Amino acid sequence: MPKPAQTGSTAERVTWVFNHCQTIAVVGLSPRPDRASFDVAQYMQSRGYHIVPINPNAQEVLGQTCYPNLTEAARHHRIDLVNCFRNSQDIAPIVDEALAIGARAIWLQLGIRDDASLQKAVQAGLVALQDRCLKIDHKAVAGGSRMAPSAPRAIAA
Repeated sequence: MPKPAQTGSTAERVTWVFNHCQTIAVVGLSPRPDRASFDVAQYMQSRGYHIVPINPNAQEVLGQTCYPNLTEAARHHRIDLVNCFRNSQDIAPIVDEALAIGARAIWLQLGIRDDASLQKAVQAGLVALQDRCLKIDHKAVAGGSRMAPSAPRAIAA
């Protein structure tokens, strides 16, 4: 499936992300199991995705080394998807970093919106989604299966 344009349906963009983004940098990933960021990242990790925690106040989350920012994480990992658990007003510099490191997609979790920053990401060629939950959408699209981009069969749109 070719990379969908932002004008492609939400379902096409969601499916593309799950089929083409193996490594997920989670900006704002908390080490606390009671936080949504931890729950979503743990779920995606259990489905075969590689999680790269971005949190300057933690050393390790989900058995993975934490990085203070995307730039530092990109020195050690090829980041496909940037998943944001930060306030809407914090998104612009995160999008700028995502562009600088060559991420393929950006995903703003439920309740997080920044139309201008996402438009900038789209114009630069990223697949962008906002105000959506990665875990909920993965369960809906993949039925909660362990399918990840490295799997031999892709998730159908």
